[in-house]
Amino acid sequence: MVDKKWMEKGFIDEPVPEQIDIKAEIRRMCKEKNALIMAHYYTEGVIQEVADFIGDSLALAQKAATTDADIIVMCGVHFMGETNKILCPNKKVLIPDLNASCSLAESCPADEFERFVMAHPGHTVVSYVNTTAGTKAVTDVVVTSSNAKQIVDSLPKDAPIIFGPDWNLGNYINSLTGRHMVLWNGACHVHEKFSVEKILKLKKLHPEAKILVHPECKGPVVNIADKVGSTAALLKFSIDDEAQTFIVATESGILNEMQRLAPHKTFIPAPPDDSTCACNECNYMKLITLNKLYNCLKYEWPYIEVQPEVALKAIKPIERMLEISKQLGL
Repeated sequence: MVDKKWMEKGFIDEPVPEQIDIKAEIRRMCKEKNALIMAHYYTEGVIQEVADFIGDSLALAQKAATTDADIIVMCGVHFMGETNKILCPNKKVLIPDLNASCSLAESCPADEFERFVMAHPGHTVVSYVNTTAGTKAVTDVVVTSSNAKQIVDSLPKDAPIIFGPDWNLGNYINSLTGRHMVLWNGACHVHEKFSVEKILKLKKLHPEAKILVHPECKGPVVNIADKVGSTAALLKFSIDDEAQTFIVATESGILNEMQRLAPHKTFIPAPPDDSTCACNECNYMKLITLNKLYNCLKYEWPYIEVQPEVALKAIKPIERMLEISKQLGL
């Protein structure tokens, strides 16, 4: 039974007995309950190590759409759990901490975005996946950083487009496609903070290093990159490229997978502008801990709920994204 105090906190913080091998017990419960643990690249390394599947937003959505698990545990942020629930309405979708929100999703309240859309009639609405279910419900097609350019390119050349909520990503896609999409002015608090000056100082210390940048970063940071791409694209580049050292300008959780897949290479997290910290972390992703994951599986709570009328509207742009991505081989 879920205690009221836990419901108020949004997660269960019951102590895990010291004698328990927590990783082994998590795996045992997954087998017993037919549960699938999915983790985003930005979660802690220990979470990625115990997960069944690790990926970026596109890969996580694609996996959720095809899994035969009875329970999905989304080790990521809230909108990712919502996406899973929308795609799998008959499955139980859990998240270890309901407080794991997203600054980018929060920057685009559904009611305000709907008014923005209504003020631009006749526009195709393209929304980044980092949005709430309510925002997706007033969207024509969802995109991720992995497929945004290709999906925008697939739309008629003369189609007027609204792109939200990430202004930096929308501006970058405009520069690649020659479009003039109307942009919602939202941003990710992690990617907004990277410092060109600090990255270039690192480059002087490591002149052989290649700079990897996520397109949610500001234009000046994107302009100094050797490679701009989604989390998955940066991971692939870091493995395949001949360079041995990389400066990585995205959430530092990805370095765990980069180092695992290319142990002989050196990965340096790009620092933020407003801190003496050597890396840049998403405080929301870091709310997902091993203890919370254990308790989440044990009690099958917290779970994600999406109002049926919202889900009915929100699933259409998600399915359109998955369909176009499949057609394009993404």
